[in-house]
Amino acid sequence: MAGMLNIEPNIAAPDEFYEALIETHRDLAPEQSELVNAKLILLLANHIGDLDILRQAMAHARAGIAAEPEDSTGAASGPGAAQGHPRKEAS
Repeated sequence: MAGMLNIEPNIAAPDEFYEALIETHRDLAPEQSELVNAKLILLLANHIGDLDILRQAMAHARAGIAAEPEDSTGAASGPGAAQGHPRKEAS
């Protein structure tokens, strides 16, 4: 049986965690901050290790966020497109 994603508050010291997270990004350019976020996600995903839990987390994080509109050439527009983030084609 697959585990369930815990979305209830579970950080023993949430204020200290938030402060450490902000400090991690201090003095970084936006592109560097995005890279730190990506690396942090991959490190934590590796620590979790359970694909079912990771998929639940991805779905929960994506819920309520609309995809970026495409321009007249079929390319994505918006900040993610300008930075070359891959987009999954609709099937």
